[in-house]
Amino acid sequence: MTEQQEQTADDAMMTRIGQAVMLHHGGDREEAQGRFLGLWGEIGENGDPLHRCTLAHYMADTQADPSDELAWDLRALSAADELTDERLNAHHQSLAVRGFYPSLHLNLAADYVKLGRPEAARSHLRRARGAVGALEDDGYGRGIKDAIARLEGQVGEGSEEE
Repeated sequence: MTEQQEQTADDAMMTRIGQAVMLHHGGDREEAQGRFLGLWGEIGENGDPLHRCTLAHYMADTQADPSDELAWDLRALSAADELTDERLNAHHQSLAVRGFYPSLHLNLAADYVKLGRPEAARSHLRRARGAVGALEDDGYGRGIKDAIARLEGQVGEGSEEE
């Protein structure tokens, strides 16, 4: 019974994060930020890695300051490093943690571009490119691959020798 209650609480947190994401996508960035901060307070720095990764990933998108966006994206990456496939599958059976990394590293690369740090951006683009094998050949996977290629073109990643 306790395990079932914990799963229900987990699902409720993911639902609440999803509601804040919908607010942001609907154009209410400030309200979404406020909700994300409140949820972050509930989850805490040492809370469920799935919750932290998901919330930080979306919270980064609400930031106006690139340094703040970077901080949230780094939190998302750190939480992903703690996340297990077992935990992720309890939420959604078709997901694997390795599938998170192309997007997470792409976001970090974009943050570093905004901050005028092309070498750090290139480093994360290499990591994103190295992780794309985990993506399906579907709209999402192609979208991430295309975004990586665009950012590589912007920072000159494809033209440099390793």
